Amino acid sequence: MSAIKLSAEPSRLDPLLAPFRHYPAAIAGLVGIVIFALAALFAPLIAPQNPFDQNQLDIMNGLLSPMSEMMDGRVSLLGTDAVGRDILSAVLYGMRTSLLVALLAVGIGLVIGVVLGLLAVMRGGWVDAIIMRAVDLTVSFPGVLLALMLLAVFGSGVDKVILALAIGIWAQNARMVRAVGLSEMKKDYIAAARIGGIGDLRIMFHFLLPNAISPVLVLMPMAISGAIVAEATLSFLGVGVPITEPSLGLLISNGNDYLLSGRWWISVVPGLVLVLMVLCINVVADRLRDHANPYLQVRG
Repeated sequence: MSAIKLSAEPSRLDPLLAPFRHYPAAIAGLVGIVIFALAALFAPLIAPQNPFDQNQLDIMNGLLSPMSEMMDGRVSLLGTDAVGRDILSAVLYGMRTSLLVALLAVGIGLVIGVVLGLLAVMRGGWVDAIIMRAVDLTVSFPGVLLALMLLAVFGSGVDKVILALAIGIWAQNARMVRAVGLSEMKKDYIAAARIGGIGDLRIMFHFLLPNAISPVLVLMPMAISGAIVAEATLSFLGVGVPITEPSLGLLISNGNDYLLSGRWWISVVPGLVLVLMVLCINVVADRLRDHANPYLQVRG
């Protein structure tokens, strides 16, 4: 009896994990993203204290170095700031704010950019001209400078920062979707759909959208890392999130005045977390971009 070779049924996760096979750096970056995301999500369960609760702060615990014992007998692993706020707790909660702002800003910018890009393709004429001139105007300003000008008009607050960053993000998405959409409009299946009496709205969302959104999604991790850095820059300059909801950028700014006095941990610890988080996202983003480029695919 001849042996029967059994092949394992492919898992549903295989298409998602395919870009990371044989690339240890990308796998390490993906693991890092998962760790940072889980730490931010479960910050209330992991953090030794709630840095927003004034009743848990004691000025007698202020400016303790890492691994110092606090007044209640607990050990502060990463030290405390001037008001006795545990740095580990502040970093965990700060990560939540930074990631939330970045994800919402990129998500809103993605939706606006995709819809306007498809609208420019389908309508053309003066609609296309107006949308693309708005894109040109938006991308002519550096992202942080544009956000600074918008926040000067909108005011401060988490929602205002999200809106300002989203306005700076949508233009790149709209330009990319329009470019892909114009290429797709020249193909035979679009002509066949029009001959079959299919309306513009259905062509937009059932035919163009699945093809046009792919390159946007590939670049989405890079957009998230850029939004994290932009939000941190705005908060460091004092025009980002309020002090009641500190992000990593605001934590770095709070410890900046203590660097010369030797209290490095107040600013350096959140700075290192910010660098590592952005590095992990960028490594994964680079791998996804290379995987999507057929000219760079050397492995199956």
